[in-house]
Amino acid sequence: MLGFIVTLVIVGLIAGAIARLIVPGKDHLGFGGTVLLGIVGSFIGGFLGYVIFGKDNAEGYFQPSGLIGSIIGGVIALLIYRKVSGRRSVRA
Repeated sequence: MLGFIVTLVIVGLIAGAIARLIVPGKDHLGFGGTVLLGIVGSFIGGFLGYVIFGKDNAEGYFQPSGLIGSIIGGVIALLIYRKVSGRRSVRA
C-alpha cells in the first residue's frame, strides 16, 4: 500500500508538472497542488483511456501510455480548474 501511494505521488508530480508546462499562463499552485493536479489527471486519463480504447489495468498500472494519459488528463484538469476558479490566466 505504501509503494502504491509513493508511486501515485511521483507520477502525479511528473504529470502535473508537465501539464503545467504545456498549458500557457501562470497558476498559483504549489507543490501539493501540482501533485494533486497530476493525480486527478491520472484518473481522468485512465478513465478516458478505458472509454476510448477499452483497456484496463490487466496490462499493468505503470506504462508509458499511462503517463501520457496522465499528462493529457492533467491538462484537462488544469483547464477545468481555471474555468471553475474564475481566475484569468496571465501570459508570461
